[in-house]
Amino acid sequence: MLTARSLFQEILDNDDSYRLFCSIAASGEHQGGWENGRIAALVPESRRALAPRIARHGADEDKHGRIFDALLHRRGLQRIDVPPETDYTRILEREGIGLPHAKLRADAPLTERDIIAYLAHSRVTEQRASEQMNMLTAHFGDHPEIGNAVRMICQDEANHLAYCHEELLRLAAEGHGRLIRDLLRESALAEIAIYRDVSLAVVHRMGRLLGWPRAKSAALTAGIHALYAYERLGGWRRMVTLRMPRRRDALGGPATAEPEFA
Repeated sequence: MLTARSLFQEILDNDDSYRLFCSIAASGEHQGGWENGRIAALVPESRRALAPRIARHGADEDKHGRIFDALLHRRGLQRIDVPPETDYTRILEREGIGLPHAKLRADAPLTERDIIAYLAHSRVTEQRASEQMNMLTAHFGDHPEIGNAVRMICQDEANHLAYCHEELLRLAAEGHGRLIRDLLRESALAEIAIYRDVSLAVVHRMGRLLGWPRAKSAALTAGIHALYAYERLGGWRRMVTLRMPRRRDALGGPATAEPEFA
């Protein structure tokens, strides 16, 4: 039976597909770490109180990248270059979701609108990340090879999502509600299309590596299109709602120091 667990188990059991999966994940996490680090350094004076939380977010993302690198190393594998069509984070940046890298490489302080755009974009992408890690934890949280890693990352992603909710609600209370709503909607509608395209590209690559029959690839492709149709018809709204999280100030302390050997 074709299930999320059976598919990921197949990827996990093959060195080539596992290397591609971990390489894509590591690349995205390292890029997220760099982006958050630069945003923390360029926060405008009016929002300096946010800088430590943004820096903590970046430190967590970079830690996740090192965890995926460590998982590869434990198997004697090296990270490979990520195929461009599977590079979710770079495609998001290329399509204008989040802050452009040219702005982050400059030394000029960001604007308050930039910070709101960063938080709105993060609210959307952290929803996706949290859902994916919840799924992996449910199926592989007790796996001897990757269980510790997925549990650790899952907890961090939950904290990141809580932080985005809390900060956006605080900004909405200060009068930025309409801008936040518009940016969330724009980010969510762009993200679901990018996620569809990246998912199709990953399935194509995995199918070639694992020798999937045409019927299996076709079924997975149909499932990706069905998910996009659901999200386009209204499922995207889960990415834009804001509610005060149970855990407040989720990124208020220093980055955790769990062992990075995963």
